[in-house]
Amino acid sequence: MGVSDSLLSRVRALPFEVRQYMLITGNYWAFTITDGALRMLVVMYFHQLGYSPLQIAMLFLFYEAFGVVTNLIGGWLGARLGLNRTMNVGLGLQIIALAMLMVPAGMLTVVWVMAAQALSGVAKDLNKMSAKSAVKVLVPTDSANANSALYRWVAMLTGSKNALKGLGFFIGGVLLTLIGFRGAVIAMAVMLSGVLLLSFWRLKADLGRQKVKPKFSEIFSKSRAINVLSAARFCLFASRDVWFVVALPVFLYDQHGWTHWTVGGLLAAWIIGYGGVQTQAPKLTRLIKGDARALTAGWAAALAILAIVLALLPLAQVGWLVVGLLAFGVLFAINSSWHSYLIVHYARADGVSMDVGFYYMANAMGRLVGTLLSGWLYMAYGLSACLWVSAALVAASSVMALALPKQVA
Repeated sequence: MGVSDSLLSRVRALPFEVRQYMLITGNYWAFTITDGALRMLVVMYFHQLGYSPLQIAMLFLFYEAFGVVTNLIGGWLGARLGLNRTMNVGLGLQIIALAMLMVPAGMLTVVWVMAAQALSGVAKDLNKMSAKSAVKVLVPTDSANANSALYRWVAMLTGSKNALKGLGFFIGGVLLTLIGFRGAVIAMAVMLSGVLLLSFWRLKADLGRQKVKPKFSEIFSKSRAINVLSAARFCLFASRDVWFVVALPVFLYDQHGWTHWTVGGLLAAWIIGYGGVQTQAPKLTRLIKGDARALTAGWAAALAILAIVLALLPLAQVGWLVVGLLAFGVLFAINSSWHSYLIVHYARADGVSMDVGFYYMANAMGRLVGTLLSGWLYMAYGLSACLWVSAALVAASSVMALALPKQVA
């Protein structure tokens, strides 16, 4: 009891902004575990039922498509209602989506699962937009190293989230093996309900709410820097999901005889490592000097070269392929974390959720295109084709980055 009281006292002694950041991060962590686990459950469970790679990709169609719309409208809602409300709505919608999947197996039709995934997509992007936007509001701006602090806070939030998403992939594979699909979604819904109650109780009201309520017509960004960065983000995330979402897990399961939990374990290791690198991105990017434009284009170019090397590897050598994809995760993490910092830096202080929402709309569109390509390309041409398209998309992201402003500040 004494240790618990001491820890609670230390938390209460922290600055208000830090305590709110911890709560937002905790919400984001809990949501992310269920999001990663649910993705792995859907891919492996429905592949086990005999669904083709393209049919599995289609299950995620509404998940990604509704994410595009949610980021646009969610940013506007966050500016009008407050980020605390949009975050809590996201948690609540995820619980409903999980509840929809608790039905007997015979009722899990494609249309029903797509509808549940649509709700989950809305929930995920409301939660992410709220968390990323809240950092801009909470980080102190009156210090000389405000930009550095902002980068560290964003990198820590993003990196820790992705590490836990990887854990979610592993948990999804394990739960499917131990308690089945229905038992897994029930367990996750119960856990997330407790998180939602805590969020209602402790998260500050009206966080990030604009003083002047924005018009709906203002959801599209008028900033050239944000528009360019959004286009580069679209290509970057499409380049990952084109091989990661459907093609790789099905390839390992079908062509190399991996089990559900080993496939989930690899994807978990990839995401966890990716998240760990993201938390260290501020240190890694400082090792190479340059302005925002050069750094963004240069890191993307390095990733494109690696993707070409992976596309040339013989797929029978699965060990080398796995090593190469882990290296892809390192470079992808640096690119992603640097992008995440830039968007929060470029965003307006008053109305940050609208700029961040627009940017993550492009992110969601990239995931949507990458997911659909992952199923179609793999079924038609195999994993090598997915890797070649990945290389082309990253190269396009690098070229687009050349249109960014030369300096960060």
